[in-house]
Amino acid sequence: MMKWNQQVVKLNNKQIILQAIRDKAPISRADLSQTLGLTKGTISSLVNELLEEKLCVESGPGESSGGRRPVMLLFNDRAGYTIGIDVGVNYILGILTTLNGDIIRKEKQKTDNKDYQAAVGRIISMIKDLHQSVPESPYGVVGIGIGIPGIVDNEGDILLAPNLGWEYKNLRKEIEAAFSIPVIIENEANAGAYAEKILGAGQDCDNMVYVSAGIGIGAGFILNGQLFKGANGISGEMGHMSIQYDGLPCPCGNKGCWELYASERALLTKAEAIHPNQEDLSLEDLIELCDTNRQTKPLFEEVGTFLGIGMTNIANTFNPEKIIIGNRLAMAKDLLIESILANVKERSLKNNQTDLQIVFSNLSVYSAALGAAAHGAEHFLSIDLHKKSVNAY
Repeated sequence: MMKWNQQVVKLNNKQIILQAIRDKAPISRADLSQTLGLTKGTISSLVNELLEEKLCVESGPGESSGGRRPVMLLFNDRAGYTIGIDVGVNYILGILTTLNGDIIRKEKQKTDNKDYQAAVGRIISMIKDLHQSVPESPYGVVGIGIGIPGIVDNEGDILLAPNLGWEYKNLRKEIEAAFSIPVIIENEANAGAYAEKILGAGQDCDNMVYVSAGIGIGAGFILNGQLFKGANGISGEMGHMSIQYDGLPCPCGNKGCWELYASERALLTKAEAIHPNQEDLSLEDLIELCDTNRQTKPLFEEVGTFLGIGMTNIANTFNPEKIIIGNRLAMAKDLLIESILANVKERSLKNNQTDLQIVFSNLSVYSAALGAAAHGAEHFLSIDLHKKSVNAY
């Protein structure tokens, strides 16, 4: 028991040191000791292990405080790479990133993903393409994260993705079998929220809601600085809250769901009625049409109104510091923001408006893929450190 406790303490200390190097680099061993309250001997020993494992590197000397100039430490974010995949209803987006989330390569394919096995084939093909472009590194691709627009439980099983027509699918098992690399399956809105917290517009707040507005709508919650997933990992299905009693039927089985009125699909459906002779209109097409067609801009205002209604419910329920709007509708922010803000101001409780900011993602359409990739990086670093720590004894 004593030996196991020592291993756990060592693992914890090593993770704390690596995280401090990631957050505060460049940093010296002496500053690590002072900042973390660990002895110089512990710092020296565990930093040497991290150097041997290529997870951190030494840079040139820093500024002296009176004695010899200290050697500075940096996190080696290119020790390995992760792949993030965002599976939408009508696209697959993939990125290759460093361990710090810098995008090295990106790919996107427009496709109908309702046929599950065909979609799996396309996901595998995209991962292979990204894998082939991995720069030389000590560990190569260390994790694959996949964001899915549906209900994903704590085990990574897809319980239901209504807009895809998928039910009870174990995508993780199929992807791991193809690549022998750890795979994490996550709800795409949760993945997007995680990316916004560590890389995007949510870095400065501990209570925020990420609204993923694409063909459907999902939400990811950061509460008290942590990703909130609920008891079984399936929180955040705000797109399926009813905003119209006995409203339009939804693929989820409910009626009047928010996403039927406030999503990209809702916008495209409305556009078909006023542009009957233009087939396969896209969101990008509609944004451009706003400059030349007076009937198009009101469609965005109406969708913005419904987005504002749903965000009023979010604000009144969770009292967040920020609501961040991401995914494809973020491309139309200039056409949506006025009606969103007007409706939240009119409908939400005044006290909830005091410190609330409603902003659009600065990660563009990459939030979900970045969050999925980041989960893969964190999994690698925690598991890898654990294996090395236990094996050291």
